[in-house]
Amino acid sequence: MKQIEDSTELIQKNDNTMLNLKNKTALITGGGTGIGQSIALHLAQEGCHLVLTGLGIDDLNQTKAMCEQYGVRAYATETQLDNYASIDRLHDFVMDSGLSIDLFVLNAGISQREKALDTDISVDEKILKIDFLSGVYLVKKFKEMILAKDHVQFSVTTSLSGLFGFPLRSAYCAAKHALFGFYESLELEYDNINVTFLIPGRINTQISKSALHGDGTSHAKMDAGQANGLSVEKCGAIAVRAIKRQKHRKLIGRTELLMAYIHKYCLPLYYKLSRKISAT
Repeated sequence: MKQIEDSTELIQKNDNTMLNLKNKTALITGGGTGIGQSIALHLAQEGCHLVLTGLGIDDLNQTKAMCEQYGVRAYATETQLDNYASIDRLHDFVMDSGLSIDLFVLNAGISQREKALDTDISVDEKILKIDFLSGVYLVKKFKEMILAKDHVQFSVTTSLSGLFGFPLRSAYCAAKHALFGFYESLELEYDNINVTFLIPGRINTQISKSALHGDGTSHAKMDAGQANGLSVEKCGAIAVRAIKRQKHRKLIGRTELLMAYIHKYCLPLYYKLSRKISAT
């Protein structure tokens, strides 16, 4: 597995630059559970202060307390990412607290478990808003802060499904594809911005439970592939290491990562395998 992980480390922007996170401040969406929580804990161990946001104030406060054990300052504030007014309040919270964000960890997201034509358009819109547009809105809300800094680091959690289509994931794949287009363009346009795309495969989180069916109801069960995925603690460690090294892209997972190479180098085999691999 280590060989697969090493082979996924693509060209970095600054080959000899290791980002020092001590006394920096990171804003993490989806910071209360799963990958976001794990990234928060590993950032705290680096001495990075944290603004944790997402749904579930109890989860956010629990993560806050865990991070503060490493001697950093942590803040928790609930934000509904499909509601732009809620993101406005997050911005105001950061400004009123006198904070300056050095690292934006755009991690929050929601998945899907339904065929494309059986998915109501309202569900497509919700997934696209949470997984893609909310981050775009957030970044533009913090425009003045970002432009005033010599360096701003972005960590964008996309997905292996963001590299190709996959059954029962049409809106999810579309949103995750869009992240590459927007944030890669953002980095190319501004010299002070560096973007690390985190590309998880199957990670042992609760994301399948909250995934949406075509009528908007929750999938409400753990998929077997998810349950047997890479541990979230390991995922967070790999993610923070990639952020520190300012990698452009980092695949995170196990043997499922081979699909990225199969899609790139052998499309006929990709189409054959994708129709046979269980999507749940």
